[in-house]
Amino acid sequence: MASRRFPVSLVSLLKQVIWLGGRHWWLSFLLWLVLVGPAQAAMELRVAIKEGVSRVQLGSSTKAIVRDATGQEIAQLEALNGFSAHGGGSSVELGKLRSSQLSIEPTDGGFVWIGDRWYRGRTLLVPTSGGLTAVNIVNLEQYLYSVLGAEMSADWPQEALKAQAVAARSYALYKRATAGNKVYDLGDTTKWQVYKGLETEGQGTHLAVDATAGQVMTYGGQIILAVFHASSGGHTENVENVWTGSYPYLRGVADYDMGSPGFEWTKNFSRSELSRRISGVGSVISMTPEHTTPSGRIVTMIVKGDRATRRISGNDLRSALGLRSTLFVVNPTDNGFQLHGRGYGHG
Repeated sequence: MASRRFPVSLVSLLKQVIWLGGRHWWLSFLLWLVLVGPAQAAMELRVAIKEGVSRVQLGSSTKAIVRDATGQEIAQLEALNGFSAHGGGSSVELGKLRSSQLSIEPTDGGFVWIGDRWYRGRTLLVPTSGGLTAVNIVNLEQYLYSVLGAEMSADWPQEALKAQAVAARSYALYKRATAGNKVYDLGDTTKWQVYKGLETEGQGTHLAVDATAGQVMTYGGQIILAVFHASSGGHTENVENVWTGSYPYLRGVADYDMGSPGFEWTKNFSRSELSRRISGVGSVISMTPEHTTPSGRIVTMIVKGDRATRRISGNDLRSALGLRSTLFVVNPTDNGFQLHGRGYGHG
């Protein structure tokens, strides 16, 4: 099988485990492989790392076993070599290997390389619309080691990290239970919760996850959809005002985040820039909130231009203008508009 050496090689892997032992990084790495390598007997998650791509770079830190859709071993991959996989209609191709799905399983507690990062667990490749999807199948608690460092920081206070661990665990398990027939439970971006593999793990995230092992949030005996955000801007929102559907436990309440760096924000736009970002209206003349939530978030905005007038949802406007939230007011300026808002995220 044709292969190429990873440009990152072993160096990037070692950098991500140095925190275990400071100057004695070599001992840490050995301990990591011996003690952490064998996955604990716990629930696994299927996390989509690359979805609907034409091809993806793959590999393993140790020798890896390749299995076909029946689970039969059909090949082995050399350690620290890069391989390119691509979708071919109803099958996946990895070099000369071809199957309706392929899995890559590292030996000796190794790690997998997907795209441009190292991950725990193993890799599943499935053909999907537009090409193939690369899924990282990973132990739930080990998945959380990374999520905490990606959504917060491994250096934040332990109690904050513990709270995030419980929320992230609850969210992941809720998504797992409601995934249906998808080939994955959740993705790795802010659309779900951010997951970056070994890159965002740290001693603080390990301590927080281990200290809260198995802890989840429930309502009526069921795990809840534990959504979260960076800053609420002083008040959270009833979920039906943000997304479709209503949950009795996701009610808007006053929040205590005035000290958050993302509590307030301001963005200025010229009329020409707004015209580029909001299609079909021409030069923007006015922006008027039509409907808002009880906390003041924009539900719909009427944007009037010299060519047309559009009704735009708050979420679509936030996306088009790159805003931190939908909680904002609009003030005209000499050559455009100033948006002054609060919060960072959906609220």
